[in-house]
Amino acid sequence: MRRPLWAVLAAFCAAGCTTAVPGTPVAVKRADGSEVVLSYFTALNDAGEQGADKQAEFLRRTQHPDFDDRVCDLDGLVLSMAPVADTLRPDPQWKPEKSADVPRGETFVIAVTVTIRQGTTTIGEQIGSQRVVLLDGEAYGFTPCPAS
Repeated sequence: MRRPLWAVLAAFCAAGCTTAVPGTPVAVKRADGSEVVLSYFTALNDAGEQGADKQAEFLRRTQHPDFDDRVCDLDGLVLSMAPVADTLRPDPQWKPEKSADVPRGETFVIAVTVTIRQGTTTIGEQIGSQRVVLLDGEAYGFTPCPAS
């Protein structure tokens, strides 16, 4: 089932992918998480290169454990995220949509360009921000949910 482009893009807005982040981006040159956060995006993209099923498996496996009931079916879509390393910064007060609590761990926000593909066709591209949480040395994300 092919979703209209506006529905796919709306999903990323709802997932916090385009949430405005107050403040000025500051380059983070530190060894306490930046490599792990950037590796998360490499692994996400590598899984996507293997297909929608492999990427869905990756997203389920890396969904933050406090929010593992919020994993959505991307309906065959594949995401490619190109992070801008110099924009990585801590975001300790961020809460996922409809959540009263911040996630356990250290939350980072980073600017990304998201390319959305269905099969070999690019159906959308968007610039926004993405959150990754480091918890017990592992990187966890938040699977975007397509709008219905």
